[in-house]
Amino acid sequence: MSRPPRPTTAAAQSYSFSRRAMMVGGIQGAVALALAGRMGWLAVAENEHYKLLSESNRVNLTMIPPRRGWIVDRYGHAIANNRTDFRVDIIRDRLPESEQPRVLKLLQQLLGLPPEQISRIENDIKRAAGFQPVQVAEKLTPDLFAAVQVRLPELPGVAPTAGYSRNYPAAQAVAHLTGYVGAASAEQYQKTKDALLITPGFKIGKDGLERALEPKLRGEPGAKRVEVTARGKLVRELETRPDVAGKVQRLTIDAGLQEYAARRLGTNSGSAVVIDVTSGDVLAFVSMPAYDPNSFSDGISHLEWKMLSDNDHVPLMNKVLQGLYPPGSTVKPMNGLALLSNGVSAEETVVCTGALRVGSGIFHCHSRRGHGALNLKRAIMASCDIYFYEMVRRLGYDHVAPTARMLGLGQKFDLPYSTQRYGTVPDSAWKLKKYKQEWTVPDSLNASIGQGYVLANPLQLAVMASRIASGRSLVPRLLMNGPAPIANPLAIDPNHLATIRNAMYAVVNEGGTGGRARLNIPGASLAAKTGTAQVRRITMAERGSGVLSNASLPFKLRDHALFVCFAPVENPKYAAGIVLEHGGHTVTNLDTPGIGRDIITYLLDRDKALASLAELEPTWGGDIATRAAAETAAYKSQISALQAVQTETDATAPTDAPAVEAATDAANSSAAAIANTALPAEQGSHEADQ
Repeated sequence: MSRPPRPTTAAAQSYSFSRRAMMVGGIQGAVALALAGRMGWLAVAENEHYKLLSESNRVNLTMIPPRRGWIVDRYGHAIANNRTDFRVDIIRDRLPESEQPRVLKLLQQLLGLPPEQISRIENDIKRAAGFQPVQVAEKLTPDLFAAVQVRLPELPGVAPTAGYSRNYPAAQAVAHLTGYVGAASAEQYQKTKDALLITPGFKIGKDGLERALEPKLRGEPGAKRVEVTARGKLVRELETRPDVAGKVQRLTIDAGLQEYAARRLGTNSGSAVVIDVTSGDVLAFVSMPAYDPNSFSDGISHLEWKMLSDNDHVPLMNKVLQGLYPPGSTVKPMNGLALLSNGVSAEETVVCTGALRVGSGIFHCHSRRGHGALNLKRAIMASCDIYFYEMVRRLGYDHVAPTARMLGLGQKFDLPYSTQRYGTVPDSAWKLKKYKQEWTVPDSLNASIGQGYVLANPLQLAVMASRIASGRSLVPRLLMNGPAPIANPLAIDPNHLATIRNAMYAVVNEGGTGGRARLNIPGASLAAKTGTAQVRRITMAERGSGVLSNASLPFKLRDHALFVCFAPVENPKYAAGIVLEHGGHTVTNLDTPGIGRDIITYLLDRDKALASLAELEPTWGGDIATRAAAETAAYKSQISALQAVQTETDATAPTDAPAVEAATDAANSSAAAIANTALPAEQGSHEADQ
């Protein structure tokens, strides 16, 4: 039975309406309060945030790359400075793909770019990370730069920059000293997320001193504010915060000497180090041939990178610190000091007949006829192998190795480079640990003439010469950041040092092997020791038919040529170490004695040294830049032009390049093959009158 509907009264209707009205009013009130609260939050708490967003729509903020600190020599002359540069880049992320052909065509018209340049830009855009600037053109005239700026609203993704770029006035002559700068890689940006790294025109140190001194050289960026329309068109420039330039770094290098030594090495693959023996300051630090750091900083082409990598003279290698060589006869003065320190008389003689029998082996001197009876001085003068074979055989090389270490061989020096190789000063404990073998008499004979397991870099050879000259434990330094540290006297009898210096004087001035190094400067004399180091095994068949001369061999099989010296003998001021890879003493005016003589002459009589170089350089094909241009042109003529239209934006640092690793591995293999045989001592040092 259904219940009849409840009658609706006026009071009930009024109550229901009032309740619903209150609910709606409450909801409306809550919404109003929420809106009011939100408006208050936006107006008060978030005021600064939205003010900045609003400002960013009206104002563009652009970072200004800081001017990089200069690198100067000991006299304040620029080794690396900054030049004013107008450049244009493209930021891939800001350039729509559909707009790329039009933008490139317009840039080609505005800047007069050749077709191959446009091809290079297209390839670089494809390969670049989205944020990486792709170089369009640099070193623009103000008129061309202004032409791009005027049309900027039509050029999305194009970033014209007026700033500074790195410049190396001496180019190749300082490449391995300074290194170079370049655009940051994608990995470097991802690691730090530093916006400065993706600012067009900004570059960081990639190798050498530029990389090691990056925190001091970089400086602090500035910022430029400009007012723009909604379409990005410039309205007016607002205030600019200037950048703070990096700090100037002063080196111990003499820039004039550095460039002269690089030029005097000529067409050789080699290095030269000059040290001030009063302080340990490195005056010249040269490795040649080398790359042009200006090209690397601007963005080296794929073709140029390949050309440098293929060069058998390995221009990417810093030979001063990365090259390890058997020091050859340059260690004989050092060996003489070890003999004297262990009680051997300087007047004790050994008769050289040209060969020495030890057990079943015969070990030869470079002079097949022999030198006759020699004391220590004459043995160093004539670079007699038999004298040092016999004396070191009697003494044992374990008594020589400590003197070698005292004079700097095998020593690690605190220099701002991460690519040093330190060589080896062997002894019986070292061989037992490394090869699990006992030291043998042939090992001592090899080491006595600077072969076998003995290895050194050119800097160490220069340090050895400087310590003999000064009698103090000089430590080389490159950064002139205060007075030079005081070096302690060597634990060597001064009379013994005087005996060795006299012998090295005789090498040059009394008929020894270094006669071509004699100075032609009144009142000044040079003391030196020549050296030759074998780099190949000589077969028994070749010995039977006659050992081939260096001139008859391919470049890579020729002996290394070495030279250490100091001057003036009367009051030593400078010492030098010179190494020519596979020099082989084949060309007189490109050999070590003449190079050493002229480098020291530059320090004592600059005009005479420059006059000599002016006569010699044309015979080598001109100066460094001229020869490099000729080599590039010859290489390009053999390679398809298509390989040139690409930039190596993320090229490996030269000192870490695969070509350097390959050259190092080959040298290590050669040294190991020779060290594990008695052949170097059996053949002799190949020393000849220089």
